[in-house]
Parts: sequence; structure tokens; C-alpha cells
Amino acid sequence: MHQRTILITAYAANPYKGSEDGTAWNIIEALGRAEESLLVITRKNNRKAIEKYLKDLSFEGENLKGLKLAYFDLPYWMRWWKKGERGALVYHYLWHLGVVFFILQQGFRFDISHHLNFHSDWMPSFLWLLGKPFVWGPVGHHEKIPIQYLKDIGLKQRISDQLRWLVKQYFWKLSPTLLMTRKLAAKVLTINRGVPAVLQLSEEKVLHLPAIASQQVYAERVPSNEFIVLAIGRFVPLKGFHITIEAFAAFYHRQSPEKQQRIRLLLIGKGPEHAHLKSLATQFGLNEENIQFISWMPQEQLWAYYRRANALLFPSFEGAGMVVPEAMAYGLPVICFDNHGPGETVGSAGIKIPYGPYESTIIQFAGALNTLLHSSEKWQELSEAAKLRHATHYTWNNKACKLIEIYKEITNSNSSIYVCKV
Repeated sequence: MHQRTILITAYAANPYKGSEDGTAWNIIEALGRAEESLLVITRKNNRKAIEKYLKDLSFEGENLKGLKLAYFDLPYWMRWWKKGERGALVYHYLWHLGVVFFILQQGFRFDISHHLNFHSDWMPSFLWLLGKPFVWGPVGHHEKIPIQYLKDIGLKQRISDQLRWLVKQYFWKLSPTLLMTRKLAAKVLTINRGVPAVLQLSEEKVLHLPAIASQQVYAERVPSNEFIVLAIGRFVPLKGFHITIEAFAAFYHRQSPEKQQRIRLLLIGKGPEHAHLKSLATQFGLNEENIQFISWMPQEQLWAYYRRANALLFPSFEGAGMVVPEAMAYGLPVICFDNHGPGETVGSAGIKIPYGPYESTIIQFAGALNTLLHSSEKWQELSEAAKLRHATHYTWNNKACKLIEIYKEITNSNSSIYVCKV
């Protein structure tokens, strides 16, 4: 019997990172444990970390027997201008075009191709050029930041946000390559429910499959008299950290002096808005005793903070948010906007705030924190709901199980004997 081979392109895949890199690798690893013939192509700069991880796995007696890897990058003369994040989107576009020719040059044999990441509904794939069924996604949709929430964002960032939105409009409405991607994809996996409307996709082509997940943890919290609020992510306008700080300040200043002594906000991350956010904290009367900025850290070090925290405050406008399922895995109630991103992720396992007037939003986020501080019953209810929702929706095995079913459907095959552990 012919063994089905799945070819996956994953621009970013790293076992030791979070976000896009961690998402791709965890899906790949879960699929690699299946009875699949899996060929993954990723960038050369991921090779060292992947090989180290696989070597450590073999020492532990584990083996991803279905997994083969290949590494590709554009030649130096086509990427000399890329420095860190500068030019990253342009290079990402060119890489996905170039990887098609790499696949043809290498003569890889496969039955299905799968464009795994990045998760953006305006960035096309070129796998349709290979003439085989292909899966696109999970792809996501970032909503435009409502104008009332741009009040504490600098002019430069406002202009950048507007320009980015205009670029997206071009691709959605005029890009022939994006048109071919959505027309020829056998299945489009969507992170949130904002994607089908934007891309005008038919129901039979779409499967809602959030890319975000985490390991199943449910570790006991570290006992503490403190009330610790976590905020994690890149310090960019999309994440809404300016709302985080102002809402926490409103919550903090309404407490008694005794309670204030045990309340803290921990902001973990890095990014261009760092200095601006620190100035906002000072402006709203917060100091080092009640707010702490902590630099980004390896994933394994982050777990200790989840275990000590009481809530994740995440007023982000993005289409997903990896930290949300991570927090739920530790039973942390999540406070977020009621939107297509974090709002869809938490379901009823958190407190969701609707978009509205800015001042009203701040009051509602502060009120949600106040509820969790003063009602242990409400906190416990949301904590249990978070763990349950994580177990049923946001484990990597859950994702792999659904992908295997999609591959079977496309090839009309029953070759996989993968056992889902949901």
C-alpha cells in the first residue's frame, strides 16, 4: 500500500521558542509521532536548534520516525538587506516563492503539501504551483485597531498601522497570487472566524482550527499572598499594553493601602513601545513596587510566572495570542476583548470586554480585575473552566488529530493509525 507523504513548509520552526516558531514545531512534532511520512522544509537558521532537540529526544528513547527535514534559504545576494525584523515580511514572501523551486529542484515526492505558517490571511502561498492538493494554514485575521484605542499610541505607530492596513487591503482585493491561493487550496484552516468573510471562502473549503495550543500542564499554583496580574507579549500597539497599564492603574488605585501592598502587574516582553509604556506607568502613578517590566525569556522559564499569577490581562487586538492557551493550561482566568482573537479563544473561560468608548473600556477591565481579587468563588469557577477548555481545544495532540483527518479526507486515505490523545 502506498504510504501517504505530507510535505510541510514552515518558514519558522524552533522547538525552543514560542509564538510562530513554537506553534509550527509543536504541530510538526505531534504529526511526526503519527504513522505519517512527513517531509518538513524550514529555514536554515532553524537547523541547529532542531537537530539539538531531536538528539535530546533520541537520548530519552523517543523517536519521530515519520519525520524528515530539509533546509532552505534564498542565496545571500537575495537577502543581504534583511537585518532582524527589517525586511522580514518581504523576505517571507520571497522565501515562500523560492521554496517552490527548491522542492522542484530536489525532486521531492509527496501527495499533499501544507503551507503551515506564517498565519496571515493577506500573505499568499505559492504551493499551488506544484500541482498537488495543498492545505493553507492555519491563517488568521487581525482586526483593524478601533480608532478610540489609538489615543495613547504615538503618531509614528498610527501611520505605520494605517500603512499596514492599506497593504492588506491591496492583497485582499487585488493580489492575483492571493486569489490563486484561496481558489486552489483544497482546505483553508482558519485561526479565527474573521478569515472566511475577508477572503470570501465557501463553507466546505474552511475548517476552523486555531493554531495556538500548549502542552497539557494543569500544575498546582504556588501559594502566595500576592495578587499578581500577568501581561505577556511584544510591546507593540497591536497587543494593547497601553490599555493594560491604564486599566491596572485604575484597579490598583481603588484598593485600600493594605491590599495595594500585595498587588502587582508583571509585563513580560520586549519591543519598540517599551520606553513609551514605562512613561505611561509613571504617568498613571505606578512605580517599581506595583509594576515590573521583565525582559523576554525562554519558554521554560515562563512557566514559573504562570504558576504564581492570578490572572492574565490581555487586551490584544490580534487574531490569536499564544499566551492565552498557555495561561488557561495553568488555570489562569483571562481578561480580554470580546473579539475574533483572544475572545474566541477563551470562550466562557474568561472575562470578555466589548469594544466601546475608551474610558468605559478602562473601567470594565479594571472592574474585571476587581472581581477576581474580591471573589474567590468567581476566580475558582473561571480557573476550572480555563483548564477544561484547554483540554478540549488547545493541546497539540488535538491539532494533529484534526490535521490527520483533513489529510485523509483530501487523499481519500486511511493509512494513518495515529491515536488521538485529547
